Amino acid sequence: MSFLDQLNEAQREAVTCTEGASLIVAGAGSGKTRVLTYRIAYLLQQGVPASRIMALTFTNKAAREMKERIQKLVGEEARYLMMGTFHSVCGRLLRPESEKLGHTRDFTIYDTADSKSLLKSICKELGLDDKVYKPGLVLYRISSLKNNFVTPENYGANLNLQKEDRDMRMYQLYDVYKLYQSKMLECNAMDFDDMLLETLRLMRDFPEVRNKIQQQFQYVFVDEYQDTNHVQYLLVKEFSAPQNNICVVGDDSQSIYSFRGADINNILDFQTQYSDVHVFKLERNYRSTQNIVKASNSLISNNSDRIPKEIYSEREEGSQLILKPYNTDKEEAVGVVAQIRQEHSTLHTSYNSIAVLYRTNVQSRLLEDELRNREIPYRIYGGMSFYQRKEIKDIISYLRLAVNPLDNEALLRAISIYSGIGAVTMKKVAACAKEYNVSYLEAMRDSEKIGICVGTAAAKLQAFATKIENLSAINKEQGASAVVIQILEITETPLDVKLLHDKEEIDRVQNIQSFVQQIKEYEAERKDSSENVPINEFLYEVSLLTDQDDNQNDTTDRVTLMTVHSAKGLEFPTVFITGLENGVFPSWHSTDDMKELEEERRLFYVAITRAMERCYLCYAKIRFVNGERKVQTRSMFLNDIDRQYIKSSNTYSSCGETVKSHWNFTYSSNAAFSRSWGAPQNYGVETPPTPKTPVRQEQTPITSSWKAGDRVSHRVFGQGTVMRVYRDEVTENDKIEIAFDTQGTKTLLLTHAKLERA
Repeated sequence: MSFLDQLNEAQREAVTCTEGASLIVAGAGSGKTRVLTYRIAYLLQQGVPASRIMALTFTNKAAREMKERIQKLVGEEARYLMMGTFHSVCGRLLRPESEKLGHTRDFTIYDTADSKSLLKSICKELGLDDKVYKPGLVLYRISSLKNNFVTPENYGANLNLQKEDRDMRMYQLYDVYKLYQSKMLECNAMDFDDMLLETLRLMRDFPEVRNKIQQQFQYVFVDEYQDTNHVQYLLVKEFSAPQNNICVVGDDSQSIYSFRGADINNILDFQTQYSDVHVFKLERNYRSTQNIVKASNSLISNNSDRIPKEIYSEREEGSQLILKPYNTDKEEAVGVVAQIRQEHSTLHTSYNSIAVLYRTNVQSRLLEDELRNREIPYRIYGGMSFYQRKEIKDIISYLRLAVNPLDNEALLRAISIYSGIGAVTMKKVAACAKEYNVSYLEAMRDSEKIGICVGTAAAKLQAFATKIENLSAINKEQGASAVVIQILEITETPLDVKLLHDKEEIDRVQNIQSFVQQIKEYEAERKDSSENVPINEFLYEVSLLTDQDDNQNDTTDRVTLMTVHSAKGLEFPTVFITGLENGVFPSWHSTDDMKELEEERRLFYVAITRAMERCYLCYAKIRFVNGERKVQTRSMFLNDIDRQYIKSSNTYSSCGETVKSHWNFTYSSNAAFSRSWGAPQNYGVETPPTPKTPVRQEQTPITSSWKAGDRVSHRVFGQGTVMRVYRDEVTENDKIEIAFDTQGTKTLLLTHAKLERA
C-alpha cells in the first residue's frame, strides 16, 4: 500500500502538487506534520536527491521528528536532507564562508545570558545609566532591529528609529548597538539573530555564494510560516529563487509571536508575494471533539485579519466547554486543583493528560502552592533548560575557550570559577586588552611583557592561558571526552557523590555526570575507526537547543503548567485555561490596538485548541495584580464564543466537599461587564447565595477633560458618547464609561483609553 493512501483527499492534493509556490493552510490538529513529511518523502520517491531539498523549522524537535518519519517512509536517503531550524541551517551554510564576514569557522554562538553580560559591560564602559539601559531591554531592542534587517550602518541614518530611542530615553542606543557588534566580531562570536542576518548578508553581498546555494537547493519547505519575521521572509525568498519551488505550511489563526518579530502578513500576503500560488486548506481537525472545534471556530471568526477556513471534526460531539467563575485568584487555584484531583480519581485521567494554561508566568505561583498542598506532582514547562544550569554553563565556558580562544565572555565566566585570579586583576586584563586591541587570553599570555601585573599575579595569568592552550591541543589531538576530563581537573570538580551530603551539591554533581556521559555518547556515535571527535560540533548543536527541545525528556506522570505561548504545538485530553479576565487575558496593553487584540484572540484560540476532550475556562472576580488586589471583569473573549458550546458552572467539588462561588457577571457587550449579586443572566448559572462581606462599590465623580455627552473616537471600538467619568474607590482607578455606537457600553481605564474627539 502506498503511503499516499493514508491521507485524506485534501492532504493528498497538498502532497502531490510539488512544483511552483504552494501555501498549505493547516488548521489546528489537521495533520500538518504528516503532510509536510509526506510531501518531502514523495519528492524523494520521485527521484529528487535529498541533498537538493531544504526544510526549515522552528525547533530541533520538529526537525528531528520529521526526519525520522521520512526515514521510515523512504529509507536512509532522508539522512542527507538539509533539515533543521532556521538557525541550524544558516549555521551550516555560514561556517564554510564565515571568513568572508570576518569570522573563523569556529565562531562562538552567544546565548541570551552571554549577550546580556556583554551589553552590561558595554553600558558600563560608556557610562550609561543601568536603570535606563537595562541589558534585557537593550537586547530586545537590538534583536528587533536585526529581525527587521537593520544593521548599525543603516540604523544610524534612520531618524524614525532614533526618535523611538529618544522616547525611551536611550539616546545612545546607536553607540551601544555599534559597539556590541564590534565586540562580537572581536570575540569571533555571533548571537542567534546574527546567524540569520549574516546569512542574508552573505547571500546579498557575495553573488557566487548566493548562486551556489540557490543551485544546490531545488525545493524549499518552511514549517510554521506564520511565525517568520522579516529577515526569515527575506532568507526564504533568497533560498527559493529562481526555481520558485517554495512550499510553506502554517496557520494564520495561530500567529502569536509578534513580540519576537513574527509578522502575520508573511502568510496573509503569500499569494501576492509569489506568482501562480497553489493554495491547499487542511480543515479537518483530528485532535479535538466537535464542541471544542466549533467553539474555537466561533471565537476566531471575530478576527478580520485571517484566511477564511472552516475547521471541522469527525470525532464525537463531546462535552461543552465548562465556564468556571471564582471569587478570588486563590479560590481559582483551589478549584482548578480540586477538579484535577477529581478527574484523576473518578475518570482515572493520568496527570500527564492534564495541562493548566495561563497568560503570564506569575500566575503559576498559586497553582503550584495548591498542587503541593494536595501532593499532586507537576512540571513547569518552559522552565530552565538543562544547558542553562550554572554548573553546566561553567563547563561549557571552558569548552568554548578550547574551540575559540577569542571568546572573552566565555573567559570571564571560566575565570570566575578558577581559584587565584580575582575581579581586580581581570579589570586590568580587560583594560590592557582594549589598549593593545587583543583578546583577554592574549593579554593574559603576555602579561609580564605588556605590564598588566607583576609577580605572582602575572604567573597565575600565564598559567591559566597555558591551560586553555592545552585544552585546544587536547581537543584537536584526543577529542571531546579528553577535553572534558581535563576541564574537571582544572576546575577541581568532584564527581563522587558518595563524599557529598548537601542535596544541592549532589544535584549539581549529578548534572555534571550526566553532561559528561552525554559527551561520551556523542563521541561514540560519531567516532570513525581511530579518528578523534573534536568538541566543536557538539557545542554548536547544544547552543541551538531550545527550551521546547529540552523539556521533552521528562516522561513522569505530572500535571503540566505552562503559558499559552509555550503550549503551542502540544495537545492534552484535559486543558484548564485560567485568568480569563480583561487586563490579564487579553493583556491590558492590547485593548487599545486592534492588531494586538486580534493576536490575543489568536492566543486564546491556541489555548482552546490544545484540548482534545475537555476544556475548562476559569476566571476570578478579584486578583492580586501589580502589588494590589483588584476587582476584575471577565474576558471579553468569552462573549466571542457561541453560547451553545459553553456550559457554566459555579461550583467545584473536592473529596466530597462542594464549594460554591458567590458571584456572577452579566454583560451587554464584548468589553463592558457589570457585577451583580442578583440572579445571573448568562449560560443558565444558578443564583449564588448572598455574600457575607460584599465588595465596596463606591464610585466618585471626578474632574476630567472628558464630560458626559462628549463624542469620542476609539481605535478599536469606534465612535461613541461619554456617559460618565469617575473614580472607582475599590481599585482606586479613574474610569470612563462610553456608549459606543456599534459596540455597546464599555468602561475603560481613563489612563489607557487613548481617546480622540469625534
